[in-house]
Amino acid sequence: MAIVAAEFVTKGSMLMSARSSLRLLLLVLITSPVFLYAAEKPPAYREHQQPDYYLDAEGQERPVKTIADWKIRRGHILDGIQSVMGRLPGKEKRVPLDMRVIEEEQVGALIRKKITYRTEPDDRVAAYLFLPPGDGELCPAVLCLQQTNRKGKLEAAGIDGDPNLAYALHLARRGYVTLAPDYPGFGESRYDFGPRWGYASGSMKAVWDNIRAVDLLQSLPQVDPQRIGCIGHSLGGHNAMFTAAFEQRIRVVVSNCGFCRFHKDDVPSWTGERYMPRISSIYGNDPDRVPFDFPEIVAAFAPRPFLAIAAKRDRDFDFTGVQDSISAAEPIYRLYGKADHLEASYPDTPHAFFPPARKVAYQFLDKYLRSTKCRRQSKACCSSETTDLLILVQTNMSVRARVPLVGLFHPVADR
Repeated sequence: MAIVAAEFVTKGSMLMSARSSLRLLLLVLITSPVFLYAAEKPPAYREHQQPDYYLDAEGQERPVKTIADWKIRRGHILDGIQSVMGRLPGKEKRVPLDMRVIEEEQVGALIRKKITYRTEPDDRVAAYLFLPPGDGELCPAVLCLQQTNRKGKLEAAGIDGDPNLAYALHLARRGYVTLAPDYPGFGESRYDFGPRWGYASGSMKAVWDNIRAVDLLQSLPQVDPQRIGCIGHSLGGHNAMFTAAFEQRIRVVVSNCGFCRFHKDDVPSWTGERYMPRISSIYGNDPDRVPFDFPEIVAAFAPRPFLAIAAKRDRDFDFTGVQDSISAAEPIYRLYGKADHLEASYPDTPHAFFPPARKVAYQFLDKYLRSTKCRRQSKACCSSETTDLLILVQTNMSVRARVPLVGLFHPVADR
C-alpha cells in the first residue's frame, strides 16, 4: 500500500506536500480490506450464550429490559455474524430476477417447474418450484433448503435421494407454494467459492441466494407475500437460521437437526469453504473467540415463530446444545410477549427427518402460515391430516427409497 502511495506521488505531482502525501497514504490504508475488517468488528462480548444483556457505547454491560434495548443487542449479533461470514451484500447485487422456466411437469395435482433466476449480476440459481391447485386465493409459501447433498435440489423436490427429505413436495401437497434451490456448489450451481465472487464464506453466499429466493416468492402472483416460511434439515437447518436472522420477511422458521451451540460442537467442521473459513483463519477454532453463537441467532428471530427439532441420537449436533440455545432465547421471546412462538422437539432418533418429526414440523408451519380458509381450500390437493400425507408420500416414493445412495451424500460431519 505504501508503494502505491509513493508511485502516485511520483507520477501525479512533485508539488504535493508531505501532508498531502500522508493523507493519501491514510486513504489507501483505511480503504484496504484489513482496515475495513478491523473497523467493522462488533463490540467485544465476553460470551455469546446469554443474549439478555447488551454493551453500551462505553462497553458496559446493561440488562435487556425493553425491546429498544434488545434491538441494540440484535444489531451487535448481526455484526458478529458478518465479522465471520463477511458483509451481507447490498443493492449492487440485487439485479432483476429474470426467472426462466426450463421445464414444467404435472405431479399429481401439483405443477412442478424447474426454473432459474438471477441472484446477482454474474450468477443464476436453479430451483424447483411447486404450485398447488388453487381458485385464485393467495397461498403461503415455504423456502425448502437442502441438506449436504451433491445433487442439490433434487432431494427436497422428491426426485432423488431420501424420501424423508422431500419436504418441498410434501408441503406443496399441503397447499403451499414451495421453492427448493441448489445450495452454492451443489447441484447445478457454478459457484466455486473463489475470490472473484466477493464473498468471505459460502454461508453468506447462501444467505444472499436465499434472500433473492424470498424476492422471487414474493413476486409470484400465487403467493401471499406476508406468509413465507423456511425449513431445512442439517445443512438446510442452519442455512434457514442464518438466512432468517437477516431476512425478516421469513415469518416462520423450522430447523431439523441443524445446529447446536459451538461449545458442544465440532468447531473445525464449520470451517470448510462452503461454510465459514474465518472461524479457523481468524478465530483459531476457539468457540470463546468466535463473535456469535446459536443462542444469539435463535433470540434474533423473536418474536417470529421458530421450531428446533433436535434428535437425541444425532452424532453431529448435540441436542443438549440446542436445549441450551432455546433456554437462552426464551427471555427475549417473553420480552415480546410471544413465549409460545419458541418451540423445540427432541425425538429419540439419529440424524434424520422421520415422519413423526415431519408431522411436528408441518403442523408448526400450518399453525402460523395457513389460515382456516386456506386449510379448507387445500383439501382439493391433499388431506389436511399429516398422517394421511405421510402415508401417501411413502407409498409414492417407495421405489426411489430403494435406489442405492452410495456416493450421493457427504459424510455427516461434512455439514
